[in-house]
Amino acid sequence: MKIGLIGGTGFGGLEDESHALGDTKTPYGAASAPVREFAHWPGVLFLNRHGDEGGPRFLPHEVNYRANLWLLRERGACAVLAVYAVGGIAAKLEVGDLVVPDQLIDYTWGRVHTVATSANPLHVDFCDPFDARMRDAVLRAATAVDMPAHAGGVYGCTQGPRLETAAEIERMGRDGCAVVGMTAMPETALAREMNLPLAGVCLVVNPAAGRGPPGPTAPDVHAVVTRARPRLARLLKASIAAWQRRVSA
Repeated sequence: MKIGLIGGTGFGGLEDESHALGDTKTPYGAASAPVREFAHWPGVLFLNRHGDEGGPRFLPHEVNYRANLWLLRERGACAVLAVYAVGGIAAKLEVGDLVVPDQLIDYTWGRVHTVATSANPLHVDFCDPFDARMRDAVLRAATAVDMPAHAGGVYGCTQGPRLETAAEIERMGRDGCAVVGMTAMPETALAREMNLPLAGVCLVVNPAAGRGPPGPTAPDVHAVVTRARPRLARLLKASIAAWQRRVSA
C-alpha cells in the first residue's frame, strides 16, 4: 500500500533524493510539483505543496489543493500524511514541539475547496476532519521512537500569506485553537472527498502573534524546520510503517 506524504515549508531539497513519477497535469490544472518516489523509502509518494526547489513556488492561498490530492491518488496513494509548519497558540506549546491535531477551524476564504458539483454533490461527513486510525498510528509511532507528540488540538487555518494580528490570535485562542497555519484547508476536506484518509503532523516553528517575540522571519522558520527535520523524518517513517502494517494486517 502506498501512502502520500505532503510536505511544505522547509521541505525543499527532498526532490534531490527522489525521482518524479510523470508530470503535474490533472483535470484540475497543474499540481504544485510532480509526485516523487524514494528508492530508500518504498511505498511513499512525496509531494511538496509549495513546489519543488528550482520550480514555481506557491503561497498558501495559491496552492492548487485539488490537483495535489488528485495527483497523489492517481499515482497510487491510498492515504495521506501531511506535515504542517505552524504557530503555537496554546500556552503549553514551545518551538520545536510536535502536535497531531484532531480538529480544525477554517478561517480561509475564496479558495477552491471542493470537487463536488451539482451532479455529484458529495456531502461528506467532516465531523472529525483528521482520520482517527491514522492519528492513532502516528501517536503510537511517536511513543515507539521516543518522540513525544501532543495528542489532539485544534488547527486554525488562516488565509495568509500575511501572519495574523495579536487580536486575531486572541480570538482563535478563545475559539479553542491550539495552533495556527495556512495550509490544512481545503487540503483536509479534499482528501475526505477523494476517500483518502489523512492525518497531520504539526511542527511548531514560532509562537503565534502576541504569544512571544514578534515577527518570525522566513530564515527563522526554515532554521527551526532544518533542526527538526532528522527527528521529524524518523517519526514520519515510523508512522507510515505503522499505518502500512495496520491496513495490511
